[in-house]
Amino acid sequence: MNIKRAKQEIIDAVEAYLSKDEYGDWLIPRVRQRPILLLGAPGIGKTQIMEQAARECGVALVAYSITHHTRQSAIGLPFISKKQYGGQEYSVTEYTMSEIVASVYDKMEETGLSEGILFIDEINCVSETLAPAMLQFLQCKTFGNHAIPEGWVIVAAGNPPEYNKSVRDFDVVTLDRVKKIPVEPDLDVWKEYAYKEGIHPAILSYLNLRNSYFYKMETTVEGRKFATPRGWEDLSRIIQVYEQLKKTVDADLILQYIQHPKIARDFASYYDLYQKYQADYQVEAILRGESFDRMLAKVAHASFDERMSVVHLLLSGVRKAIRRAMEQEAVTEKVFEVLKDLKMNLDETEETAAALERFTSLLETEREKKKKQELLDHREDVIYKESIRILGSYQEELRLKGALKGEEGFDTLKALFAREKEAYEAFFTEAGETLEHAFDFFEAAFLNSQELVVFLSELNTDWNSIEFLKEYDCERYYRYNKELLFEDRSARIKKRIEAL
Repeated sequence: MNIKRAKQEIIDAVEAYLSKDEYGDWLIPRVRQRPILLLGAPGIGKTQIMEQAARECGVALVAYSITHHTRQSAIGLPFISKKQYGGQEYSVTEYTMSEIVASVYDKMEETGLSEGILFIDEINCVSETLAPAMLQFLQCKTFGNHAIPEGWVIVAAGNPPEYNKSVRDFDVVTLDRVKKIPVEPDLDVWKEYAYKEGIHPAILSYLNLRNSYFYKMETTVEGRKFATPRGWEDLSRIIQVYEQLKKTVDADLILQYIQHPKIARDFASYYDLYQKYQADYQVEAILRGESFDRMLAKVAHASFDERMSVVHLLLSGVRKAIRRAMEQEAVTEKVFEVLKDLKMNLDETEETAAALERFTSLLETEREKKKKQELLDHREDVIYKESIRILGSYQEELRLKGALKGEEGFDTLKALFAREKEAYEAFFTEAGETLEHAFDFFEAAFLNSQELVVFLSELNTDWNSIEFLKEYDCERYYRYNKELLFEDRSARIKKRIEAL
């Protein structure tokens, strides 16, 4: 299955394993709570989906790569203790607390969360001395003499043997005690994640043209050559920072992340062309609604790759405007919630600036707690920080106006908040106009063509765009979705039938 479905399987299993009846007993007894075993190629996102699953379930996460452990650190060090058996004292070998089990208790103490996921990566690549302990861990949920605490779900991951010569096969006894989930790379699913995470548009455009390069693993006389989703994501981050710093992005840099020389060189060439097309086609001017007659003549004689690059440049501009609008909406809503709480607890005798400072402090505490519990993703954290910054600026402005209290102080706050509403409305309007200008160009250059189908399909993959289009009534978006995507799906179904 793909990584998205695997994540949902993990979430469903965690929710099922942590469900209790009216007497507080597990609906699925611990002995029947099978550890989840993810098996898939390296670099496809197994670790990342664990972080996402833990956040969505609201539980803690402890992650370990077992190859970094010795037998002693995994199960504990032996020591001699004295015990009484049948009235006689004996020397008995016991073990100190396993480092892994101890880290679970540390996480509970640190976060205040009593439930969580213990994730063990590369579980089938352990040393010969540690292999029996891993089998015991999967079968009995213990490391040495120490059990994993109740309320903690075990998830393990491993690579198939073709990707790692150190892989050890599990026996049937072990496999019959786990919930096995094979995972395969899937570009369409990864794109949903990539759009949300802001992966560089040149990478998304390139992979749409070169699907087979999304995940590539080859063994040659020179060794392994590979390109993985993890490599593309890390490459995206470095390119974005290099662009900000005005540093050169070339094949040498790309090869450090995409360790497949042919793909790295090909993407380096494409990246240079992508930058050139952005300037040549004046994409920002098109999205502002300026005349594009000269661009129409140019795109009419362009190659397929060039036309698709233009599609993704336009898409990137539209998505950027929409993302800005949706983030401003989220910030506005969070600020509004704080002001609403303040209004409900308004004290006529307290200065409004001091009251706002208290409520802002509560928001900061909430953010810090969620961050400590690792329940915040990057976007949510940015929204918290921006909301706290805005509320801080309100406090400064209130203090400059004097010791305002009660309704007078709150009326001043309402006037300040009106700026955030206006900013959101401006961003929302700008995003809508940007989308309409993109459709203007598509109708003139690519009407009823494959390019327009790609544009619509990619919009439908982007979470921010979907949320925006629930609020913004774009007649052409709905019309072309109905006409072109239906026809596209019908054509694909017809081709499959003919093939059968």
